[in-house]
Amino acid sequence: MKRFFIACAAVSLLAVGSTAWAQEMPPEYQQVLTTLEKQGDYKANVLKVNIPRNDLNVTVANVKTPTPFGFGGWVAMTKGTGGMHVLMGDLVLTQDEVNPVMSTLLDNGLDVTALHNHFFQEEPRIFYMHVHGHGKAEDLARRAKPAVDLIGHETVPASGTGSALSGTIDAAKIAHIVGHAGEQTGPVYKITIGRDDLHIHEMGAAINARMGLNTWAAFIGRNA
Repeated sequence: MKRFFIACAAVSLLAVGSTAWAQEMPPEYQQVLTTLEKQGDYKANVLKVNIPRNDLNVTVANVKTPTPFGFGGWVAMTKGTGGMHVLMGDLVLTQDEVNPVMSTLLDNGLDVTALHNHFFQEEPRIFYMHVHGHGKAEDLARRAKPAVDLIGHETVPASGTGSALSGTIDAAKIAHIVGHAGEQTGPVYKITIGRDDLHIHEMGAAINARMGLNTWAAFIGRNA
């Protein structure tokens, strides 16, 4: 008998990005990474900065779930018209981090466009905060940094305890059923479907799958 878990998100302007070819990173985005003191990559004209919650040990329904299953926060930037850039992000927070991070974002002139959960029965409680802003790339990085710096440092959340997943899932079969191939990260198989049929622009910038215009589903399973 096999047991599977699935996490998914419907089309959103703030979800995870899709596969794209790497490009040479513009100097202004190199500076963004330096300012935020984070790692990231530049593909499809989008800088994506990774803010994974590797500091958390999360369980869902008393099953240990790794970071790639849905706990990899991020912020992204792309260039619009007139030298302006659009920032979007999805921050993964414990409930004790929500108020200080939100207050810091608002105090620094960024928008909080959504706050919600992805899971039930998770420990510790996890919330997802969508972030948005317009401006010069370096200015957006400077405004975001105080809030980013709070993540993982504001409190010491309780760690979830539970059984670990073992075994593998049939990724090829899942991809065949869904009709789209995905990516394997450790025990997690994630399929991301960009909405290339939609042509959305903000401040002259094309909002593509890497900026969050996508649907995704992550699978993890074990033999039981």
